[in-house]
Amino acid sequence: MKPRLSVFLVAIVAMALAASIVCQAQPQSLLTRHVREVTVNGEAPFVGKLPASQVMHIDIVLPVREGLDSFLQEIYDPSSSSYRQFLTVEQFTEKFGPSQKDFDAVVRFAKAHGFTVTGGSRDALDLTLKGSVANVETAFHVNMGLYHDPIENRDFYAPDREPTIDLPFQLWHVTGLDNYSIPRRALVKRDSSVKPPTTTGSCPSDSFCGSDMRAAYYQGTALTGKGQNIGLLEFLGFDIADVNAYYKAAKQKRTAKVIGISTDGSSINCFAAQGCDDTEQSIDVTQALGMAPGVTAVYEYVSNNSDTAMLGSMSSHKPLPLNLSSSWYYTPVDPTSDNPFFKKFAAQGQSFFEAAGDGGAWHAANTWWPMESPLVICVGGTDLVTKGAGKGWASETAWVDGGGGISPDDFPIASWQKLKGVITKANEGSTKFRNGPDVSANSNFTFYVCADQGQNPNFGGQECGANIYGGTSFAAPMWAGYLALTNQQAAAHGDKPPGFINPTIYPLGLGSGYHTDFHDVTAGSNGFPATKGYDLATGWGSPNTNGLINALAK
Repeated sequence: MKPRLSVFLVAIVAMALAASIVCQAQPQSLLTRHVREVTVNGEAPFVGKLPASQVMHIDIVLPVREGLDSFLQEIYDPSSSSYRQFLTVEQFTEKFGPSQKDFDAVVRFAKAHGFTVTGGSRDALDLTLKGSVANVETAFHVNMGLYHDPIENRDFYAPDREPTIDLPFQLWHVTGLDNYSIPRRALVKRDSSVKPPTTTGSCPSDSFCGSDMRAAYYQGTALTGKGQNIGLLEFLGFDIADVNAYYKAAKQKRTAKVIGISTDGSSINCFAAQGCDDTEQSIDVTQALGMAPGVTAVYEYVSNNSDTAMLGSMSSHKPLPLNLSSSWYYTPVDPTSDNPFFKKFAAQGQSFFEAAGDGGAWHAANTWWPMESPLVICVGGTDLVTKGAGKGWASETAWVDGGGGISPDDFPIASWQKLKGVITKANEGSTKFRNGPDVSANSNFTFYVCADQGQNPNFGGQECGANIYGGTSFAAPMWAGYLALTNQQAAAHGDKPPGFINPTIYPLGLGSGYHTDFHDVTAGSNGFPATKGYDLATGWGSPNTNGLINALAK
């Protein structure tokens, strides 16, 4: 009997092991969506297979662990003992990031399927990879097809089904499986038939330099951003020659370094001779440094097709930039794919500003991501008048083209916008959905811009031009610069950075010190009226000298 029992037990163990192996071999679904609706409903018809040998760049994102939302509530609650007890990058990884075991498993998975690792890290929650279409199809159990977009009149690639992976745990997202979305700049050119606005700037043709924005909104000299760093999200690289041309024409000296960071192997260069336009990228640098000329460095985080690769790098780079800005908008398959990074910024005391857009009030026909996310600081547009070149603020109205309104995609309203007195009959806001913007700054066609080494057709053969471009893409990096001043003061006093400022500025706006902290913009419209207090054209308004700095840096 004993031999038979032994054989029986061996058989049982073998069956259990086989079942375990089968279980582990079952492909795991991912936690976010990857299939474009237009490929499912036939709006974008299938036109052929993507060549198996074509090279693709993708970004695998691992999920954060449970408890992050509760942690964020605690550190942004002034009554909590954990208020502003932000985490370092390493602390965030240990508390909420993937385990070393899981991250190593993803690395092995990628290499086993023929991918080359090009970037990412456990701290950044991601792994950027390069491989062929065949590698992608095998690793993620998809077929990569070409589809035709009748609206853009272009072909794009996309998977035919939701990806799955042969790992014993779920991944969060894989960015780069399609190129349907074309990133757009929050930047517009003045119609040549429209007379340039009258300005009082210090740059050529009386246009505004970035330093004029500092004079208008800060009006001080003590704070320069010393010891701080600014991070810019860029879907294209830059040409430092254009930044240098700006400073030469403005008769100013740049002391901060401008450093390009390739987050996934994309080129950090953007040369007009090669057909690349760096207008947006140059604007972002000059406006951020105009407000905070003494920062140590401006980092441009570059990827041609991966928002998550840039966001991951911005959240883990050493030194960690606390002051972040984006002037680009795009359409991810699943907007929640960016949420772990926005939350990580908040947990680490980083402030992420996103331009609100330049088509007037938000409407459903356009893309408004990530500006309509409740997890970013959305920056609207104004028309600023100053007291003279390099002088202070005189008046401000809502810029007619500034983005803002009620979330067209029905993102839920955040708790700070639910506070009594924020949404009113006068401002026409929603009590259910995200309202934007949160803050604002000058965006009218009043700036001096240098770009494209004289090949920009809007500059008449010159490298620079005045009063031609406008957009909330000027306002967002200005705010990143302003927060650099705030963080400098906080650091000097031994205080914590303000981080994600939305939970703080809404109570401030409702308080007795509102007019000390903000310029309340009460005239003009972007489709929604500018009103007293908060509105959907200018948010709480623009920063008022060091009043807001003092309120935030404590």
